[in-house]
Amino acid sequence: MGRVYTLVNQKGGVGKTTTAINLGAYLGNFGQRVLLVDLDPQANATSCLKVDKHAVRGGTYDALIGRSSITSHILHNPRLKISLLPSSPALAGAEVELVSELARESRLQQALKSVVDRYDYILIDCPPSLGLLTLNGLVAAADGVLIPVQCEYLALEGLSQLNHTISRVRSALFPELKVRGVILTMYDGRTNLSNDVVAEVRRYFPDKVFQAVIPRSIRLAEAPSYGQPISVYAPNSSGALAYAALAREVLEGDGIHIPVGQA
Repeated sequence: MGRVYTLVNQKGGVGKTTTAINLGAYLGNFGQRVLLVDLDPQANATSCLKVDKHAVRGGTYDALIGRSSITSHILHNPRLKISLLPSSPALAGAEVELVSELARESRLQQALKSVVDRYDYILIDCPPSLGLLTLNGLVAAADGVLIPVQCEYLALEGLSQLNHTISRVRSALFPELKVRGVILTMYDGRTNLSNDVVAEVRRYFPDKVFQAVIPRSIRLAEAPSYGQPISVYAPNSSGALAYAALAREVLEGDGIHIPVGQA
């Protein structure tokens, strides 16, 4: 059975979608079957993989509403070594439509049951909020949540709120929910602030912060405009090397050995 991780942070602009795409791409490069689930009505992950969000019919929206099988909406990209369950602006309506439904927080979890055995990793990219869509992402996180944290002061302010939300979901909906790890993003080693934030996050989440740190990178910022993960767009850049290291760290933590030199 595949592992399901949800990337979550209610603060926008922390590199959550960038991490979902590039971590997924490198897991694919390392021989894993990867499905990226775009759970954000803004559909940034969908657009960054050069899929027209306005042309999506179904996708994550249908998966939550239950109109059709999830398998009919998954897009496969062998060249990028990643599959995508796309999003569209219609997904914004799902929060309203699901309010009166039974077990509305577990709709995504139920939808993924039909495909979880087909993939080694399912990565769920949540919206920058703590609403019903994110709750669905948390309940579906069978193997834990990944929390990208920008190496800036304001990024620290939302951590306590996010931690509180995770605790509430754990107590009310999904007792097994856990934090798989915290990913430090947009790191600038030239500033004392970035180093201070790294130290503070490591104190806040002892033993949960990945050693791989994602730097600020022009190449990482450029890659989405070409519809490519950094592994394809600029494989020798600092951002690419960091995400490759992160993917290895995730795999090693899951007990999967990748020979040195395999790309």
